[in-house]
Amino acid sequence: MSNSPLPSSLRCATQIGITQLRFKPAFNPYTEPSMEIFGYHPDLKKWTEIGNSGMFRPEMLAPMGLPENVRVIAWGLSLERPTMIKYRIKNIRDLFGHKVELARTKTAPVCRFD
Repeated sequence: MSNSPLPSSLRCATQIGITQLRFKPAFNPYTEPSMEIFGYHPDLKKWTEIGNSGMFRPEMLAPMGLPENVRVIAWGLSLERPTMIKYRIKNIRDLFGHKVELARTKTAPVCRFD
């Protein structure tokens, strides 16, 4: 099977505002074909890796008892890199570590402090 269904499956990034995506062939030990997923960061003016994807290799699925004709798509998206693109954050240290701006974190719609 080709990797053609993967890009369309991963267009979910557009739902959070990452509209410029690129896909690059890659090697992953459990999937073949495999692709890295990149989103364009307009403030940094560069492509940033936001995830990885692929089709699980048949020998990975056999121990699960799945029929040989079943194909399984795998992907993993990071949290921090898409967040940087969506909120136009230039430095990852603004999200993690001792320099985090808590005022922004406390007012974010998905963050709750009880």
